[in-house]
Amino acid sequence: MRCLRRNKVKFAYALFDKTEVTYDEYGNETGEPDVTHCHPVFSKANISPAKNADIIQLFGTDVNYDKVIVMAHPDTPIDENSVLWVDTLPEIKEDGTTDTPHDYIVRKVARSINSVSIAIAKVDVRYA
Repeated sequence: MRCLRRNKVKFAYALFDKTEVTYDEYGNETGEPDVTHCHPVFSKANISPAKNADIIQLFGTDVNYDKVIVMAHPDTPIDENSVLWVDTLPEIKEDGTTDTPHDYIVRKVARSINSVSIAIAKVDVRYA
């Protein structure tokens, strides 16, 4: 599968960093982990407008996703624990962080010798 330069769209991703234990006001563990990600990184790739019948066979029928990202670099570090900004790009602060909530998560990654296909699903994230 070829990735033409004119078909590439800018997006951002953040890789999984760590999980921390959260505590309530009494010092007890809540059981809800606090997941943190690295700083967002910008990239360009071919992003499908919506899923279609050809791509369904690539990931099977059990994976629920909205779009597919195709990159010509199979060694990309994006995995199932990454978060993405596709429809809304993040505003990066001077320290490299962002307050812009991500709008997609990775559902499945299919790597081949020459390319990688990433199934992504839209999410609604709101920070408190």
